[in-house]
Amino acid sequence: MDKNKVGGFNAKVALCLLVVVYIFNFIDRQILTILAEDIKADLGISDSDIGFLFGTAFGVFYSVVGIPMGKLADTWNRKNLISIGLAFWSLMTFLSGLAKSFFALSIYRFGVGIGESTASPAAYSLLSDYFSPKVRATVLAIYSSGLYIGAGIGLFLGGSILDTWNGWYPDATLAPFGLKGWQVAFMAVGFPGIVLAVITYAFIREPKRGLSEGIETKPSSSPFFDTFKEFLGLTPLSLIGSKNLLNKLLFNFIMGFILFLSCFYLYKFTEDFLQWTAWGVGAYLVFSWIQTLKTRDRVAFEIMFKNKALLFSLISVPFLPFVSYGYTAFQPAFYIRNHGMEASEIGLLIGILTIVGSFLGVVGGGYLGDKLRVKYVNAKLYLIIAACFLTAITCLGFIYTSNTNLSLVWNFLYHLVSASYLGCAASTVTDLVLPRMRGMAAAFFILTLSMIGLALGPYTVGQLSDVFFNQGMTSGDGLRLSMALVLIVLIIPVIFISIACINLKQEEDNLLSKARSLGEEI
Repeated sequence: MDKNKVGGFNAKVALCLLVVVYIFNFIDRQILTILAEDIKADLGISDSDIGFLFGTAFGVFYSVVGIPMGKLADTWNRKNLISIGLAFWSLMTFLSGLAKSFFALSIYRFGVGIGESTASPAAYSLLSDYFSPKVRATVLAIYSSGLYIGAGIGLFLGGSILDTWNGWYPDATLAPFGLKGWQVAFMAVGFPGIVLAVITYAFIREPKRGLSEGIETKPSSSPFFDTFKEFLGLTPLSLIGSKNLLNKLLFNFIMGFILFLSCFYLYKFTEDFLQWTAWGVGAYLVFSWIQTLKTRDRVAFEIMFKNKALLFSLISVPFLPFVSYGYTAFQPAFYIRNHGMEASEIGLLIGILTIVGSFLGVVGGGYLGDKLRVKYVNAKLYLIIAACFLTAITCLGFIYTSNTNLSLVWNFLYHLVSASYLGCAASTVTDLVLPRMRGMAAAFFILTLSMIGLALGPYTVGQLSDVFFNQGMTSGDGLRLSMALVLIVLIIPVIFISIACINLKQEEDNLLSKARSLGEEI
């Protein structure tokens, strides 16, 4: 029996282990939210600072470094990349427990973002080679379920560790090494990831690139040099030697200046220097990468950025996680402030709701997308549009219901529908590019989710909450109103995904012929 065949034994082992890796990915990411109230009190920071730590501090580095990591996933051993990245981000999570200041915690969150940027581009690429396109949305949805399982476990573990430690040592000066409950929680979830890194290295097998579709892809002779060039592609340096260099550099300067002015005025308006410095630098590096990609890899540029279905999806889908990340960052605080719940209670209840509801939603959405895709070419995109409407309805239900039990029912439904889009969106991206660029395309897809959804969603909710509190609202009412207002952005994916539906079939049919016409050897 060939264990390396499409959908074979090694494929299933890889899928199972990668789900566990993604669970750890989101335990380390999510645990901050259940610890937020204690971190705020200990470090003397605000809701917008928590939004920065959960979103921007993590998301910008996760996004920007993800691009060259996507290139490395396309040219190097993906199993090795995932294992090394897992060990690094787990170490950074452990070190977060040693932070004594907002600045130090920010640095460690930067490190977590850098480490986690290795996982999904490599996983998307590896799984797309191991499984047929006919089940790709389902497979990527199963992988993506680790996101929600990890988020739920992070809430439960974080809340339990926090309350247990604080119960044992109400006076932190008497605790071992003077550690607070939130610091112990970071350390407790970080260490096991280092052990898991050894397991993934030992048991995941690297499939042949292009295996699932029989598209031969020549291996790179210099993967690290190619990745270094991708790093340079984040700056104007990679434009050197190209035609019309002065015009390109001038355009780069103008766009950089516009971003600088925009972020400067946002800083003056909000007084959040770190937020807008980090986001502005990240946005400039992303723009530079897109501009220079045409020089470095014209085929990839044309297929990714002159494909209307893919482009409209990439710029609109991130507004779904803009809402969901914003809600994820503050739902523990919402229930503490509005329903008088304890951290351990929230960790257990919301953790279960997140795991069960989101798992059913993401896997069910991917499975439904694959089944309906046989009959309707735009089925996956239709499901994304439906997720937008249902997310708005269920969000309003859970934040405006005064009865705690009924609010939790709405919360379960929210997790069920808000997760349903991810497998459909991810498989649409990988379907519309060549096998050799799936890691890079996945990295850019994750980048858009992070730069728009993760870096701005939690911060926006936190910033609005601070504004309403400073205007005299209670902290609970201010947070509720801010969570309601961010739902307005869901109008954007409804409009742009509808436009993508018009172009999807033509772009899928023309993919290989377009690549050949650009000089790609297939």
